Amino acid sequence: MTEREFEKMIREHKGTIYTVCYMFSQDKDEVADLFQEILINLWKGSGTFRGESSLNSWIWRVSLNTCISSDRKKRVRPKTEPLSMNINLFEDKDPATIQATMLKERISKLGPFDRAIVLLWLENLSYEEIGQIIGISSKNVSVRLVRIKEQLKNMK
Repeated sequence: MTEREFEKMIREHKGTIYTVCYMFSQDKDEVADLFQEILINLWKGSGTFRGESSLNSWIWRVSLNTCISSDRKKRVRPKTEPLSMNINLFEDKDPATIQATMLKERISKLGPFDRAIVLLWLENLSYEEIGQIIGISSKNVSVRLVRIKEQLKNMK
């Protein structure tokens, strides 16, 4: 893949990559780091992409695997406290925003694998596509989603 082709691919799929990054982190700097790491992994893997799945599925898979790996590494690293200005420029009090925020908080409590499944489902991918990206059967996706939805309902 040429550099120009890679740039075009990133422009077309940056929304997907950012969606995955924001599902795995709420810190803007960490999201930027994840995005950059995904770009590196996509560039390194571009020569090995065989086209057995769609380009979109491959990008989802690389993005999710990168974020899941980063999530695992975070658990090993010591906790740090980000600096805060104690203001939220994006604070919004309308009911839809509050509900979306609550859903995001609940989803963030799920394990990385379940979080990935929910994210793909929220992007309206078919069970078959989700299964291809995650590496499980579409039937298993269906069963896991039922369990995940129940978990989300029971969270406080």
